[in-house]
Amino acid sequence: MSSDDEFITIKSKVNAEIKIKGSRFIGTAAPVHSVEKAEQFVQQMKKLYYDATHNCYAFSVYHHDQEITRYSDDSEPAGTAGSPMLAVIQGQELTNLAVVVTRYFGGTKLGKGGLIRAYTDCTKTVLNNAELFKKLIYTKISFTFPYDLTGNVMHLLSQMNGKMITSSYGDRAKLTIKLPKSHAGDFKEQIVEITAGKVGFE
Repeated sequence: MSSDDEFITIKSKVNAEIKIKGSRFIGTAAPVHSVEKAEQFVQQMKKLYYDATHNCYAFSVYHHDQEITRYSDDSEPAGTAGSPMLAVIQGQELTNLAVVVTRYFGGTKLGKGGLIRAYTDCTKTVLNNAELFKKLIYTKISFTFPYDLTGNVMHLLSQMNGKMITSSYGDRAKLTIKLPKSHAGDFKEQIVEITAGKVGFE
């Protein structure tokens, strides 16, 4: 299996807390599979810790073959919270997760360098508590072809570790399949060959 076919994320929601010069930093991380889910999680944390001084966040989501990232300093000095948090996530090569670090101000200002260290350390601490696992990345393909070539197509699908999602059969068969991302190009080329070009991709 190609490394292009997998990513690493966290298994379940976790949290951790650190204290620095009287300020409490509460880190909460959760697995998310879309930007919408990540934003929902951030809002949940803001409601839970509605009385906090700051609820800073960072998240990374794998979507349509690209990584989408967002972060917020939530009125901390620019560049001292969300960006360092995202740097930890990316440094550990994780995706499909969101991290919120909640701060209750303790009366002593930490300065820019101190804030960067605090948000970095809290993010590292919460991720150290998380159980990591690998998830496979699949590409979905829908196509039609002459029914009498079904056996050949199914054999190729099996060879390339593909899985059937839906199928319908008439004069032409219609399949929707998913297979490891790195196999998609080869699969399409070989389907064109074994059907002598009588394949239609949707």
